[in-house]
Amino acid sequence: MNLQEILDRVPDYKEFFTVEEMDQRTLALAQEFPDVVKVDQVGTSRWGRPIYCLTIGSGSRNALIFGCPHPNEPIGAMMLDFFTRELAENAALREELDFTWYIVKTSDPDGTSLNEGWFKGPFTITHYARNFYRPAYAQQVEWSFPIDYKTLHFDKPIPETQALMKIIQEHRPDFIYSLHNAGFGGCYWYLTGGDEGLYQQLYRQPKEEGVPLNLGEPEMPYCVELYPAVFESVGVIPHYEYLAKFQPDEDPAKLITSGSSSDEYATRLLKKPVYSLVNEMPYFFDPRVDDTSPGQRSRLDCMLESFDQSEAIGKLMKELYEKLQPVITTWNPFFLAVEDRVKSYFNKDASREWAKSNPEFRKTATVAQEFDNLYSARFYLNLNMALARRTCIYEKEHAENLTAEARRILDEVEAVAGQRLAQDSAYLEEHIHYTAIPIRKLVRIQAASGLIYAQYVRDMCKNTPQ
Repeated sequence: MNLQEILDRVPDYKEFFTVEEMDQRTLALAQEFPDVVKVDQVGTSRWGRPIYCLTIGSGSRNALIFGCPHPNEPIGAMMLDFFTRELAENAALREELDFTWYIVKTSDPDGTSLNEGWFKGPFTITHYARNFYRPAYAQQVEWSFPIDYKTLHFDKPIPETQALMKIIQEHRPDFIYSLHNAGFGGCYWYLTGGDEGLYQQLYRQPKEEGVPLNLGEPEMPYCVELYPAVFESVGVIPHYEYLAKFQPDEDPAKLITSGSSSDEYATRLLKKPVYSLVNEMPYFFDPRVDDTSPGQRSRLDCMLESFDQSEAIGKLMKELYEKLQPVITTWNPFFLAVEDRVKSYFNKDASREWAKSNPEFRKTATVAQEFDNLYSARFYLNLNMALARRTCIYEKEHAENLTAEARRILDEVEAVAGQRLAQDSAYLEEHIHYTAIPIRKLVRIQAASGLIYAQYVRDMCKNTPQ
């Protein structure tokens, strides 16, 4: 496989496709390559949209790839727009990789449609935030797989997750590539396993594209680092055990509002090794994200300030939520997201105990660690104000028989959330020296990661009985 020749064929995408555009391209590909590409509707979204799965190839092992498991993360869908065509046209690649590919470009079409306001640009952190949507955890494709573990029992998969469960149950994949991306930071990976040679291969394409590795704080405190910017795959079980250790007086199940992840579910269901890959990449880049030179403050000091910011936003979110709760009469996806965050997202007691228990955190932070705690974290916190603001807009547009008092409350909360959103966006625009990374670069990185890891999985499976 000549990887660079393949990546050179990635189109120079200038914007993200909408759900309708992506579906049209899926159906058109099957019509163009009827002997190679098959399309089935494997499910229907809550709002009645079809969920399509493309089947390409006839290899000896099965692979599942799905985009938009978080609907504010469309880079993966764009990668699959390229990858499905490449597979359809490239018989040698299909034969060499030896997989039958089951591919869902947009696994959450409803949620993705609620992000389309920023899909065509301008690509700024302010425009992104104002048009942002990410569901409550239990409404997310990636985090609503069933699980029974100790006191945690979750069995409410959303229809979109059920579509993926059907593929997993019927086709028993050996390789799952869940396509995610971050808003800010650098490039990093979660995977089932590997070695230094594999990790160095994964590093090459980000370096080629000029996209840095994310060398600041890990996304979750319980991440197991295998190599710089490479982590062991995570599900809800490590989260459960982390809470049990650092908040021993609480039942972890009462603090978790979601289910399991795709790979954790598949491994427990199929009772066989399932190789999984996630390649996180940012939309926006600041040179500080991979600066490992010494910063100005201790890492613990930066972390505690980040926790303080989180709890301050959490207090405001709780106040807004309590005002909104009596006047929400619709199935409001933005309100459900606000409610979920108020219940579970901002409590940093376990994080404080974890941070204070580690003497390494009292050392001087790197510039990257400072940036993650003081700026990246603030970028993500700001998105909560967007959810509160959009709750009000959605309710005013969809509620029937809205009373004058309800409208007054909605207007008031929209104004407060909008003002805080504008204030924090202005602060971030001033203090983060960012550029928007071209979509083509990000697609090339994510495609390279998938192809490299697919080869690794193929080789590992040769020594594993079917």
